[in-house]
Amino acid sequence: MSSVPINLSLDFYSDSYRDSFSRINGIVIEGEQEAYDNFLCLAQLLPEHTEELIHLGRMEFRHRKSFEACGKNLKVHPDLKFAEEFFADLRQVFQIAANNQQIATCLLIQSLVIECFAIAAYNNYIPVADNFARKITESVVADEYLHLDFGAAWLKENFTTFKAEIESANHQVLPIIWRMLNQVEVDAMTIGMNKQLLIEDFIIRYGESLSQIGFSTREIMRLTSQGLGIG
Repeated sequence: MSSVPINLSLDFYSDSYRDSFSRINGIVIEGEQEAYDNFLCLAQLLPEHTEELIHLGRMEFRHRKSFEACGKNLKVHPDLKFAEEFFADLRQVFQIAANNQQIATCLLIQSLVIECFAIAAYNNYIPVADNFARKITESVVADEYLHLDFGAAWLKENFTTFKAEIESANHQVLPIIWRMLNQVEVDAMTIGMNKQLLIEDFIIRYGESLSQIGFSTREIMRLTSQGLGIG
């Protein structure tokens, strides 16, 4: 868990906090819905893993309900319209890949990029969350590692066959993630999150996943720097 101290100056019921939280809460709710939809799609693409993928998807749907409760606890209505637009580019890339039977691309997007980013974001949020949301987020982040592990295991097993596709997907997706993060930088800061720590955590976790599936250290440095505005 992050060592960032809890910001006692945060007023969870101030207008500015609740305004920013409406968009952040909308994003995590929609993000879990996107993950649910993605896992159901993957269940069709990987019929030999249908049961496991449907199970993972149902976990994501339960997460959505949990984050809806976080908004209700602060009497905040999530901005789901904003959230749907926020995920539009990433959703399009996933859907195109699914339509083209590009399983490695779909798994990279959902099980590596999205899950590593979610874990980094949730761990960054936990130290500054209200007590109700903290407990829920801690339980959710534990589940996300299971989703990450499934994709990493499949990509490792099929690494030689799909290495070029994975690299291409990485090149396409990471700039989108960077733009998404920049889009909510102010809102994230308002609710106490630290953008730089989030980026660092994501890069570490994503790099570890790339190493696990078969990339060399030199390749990982190149892949993780693409589109992230660093280096």
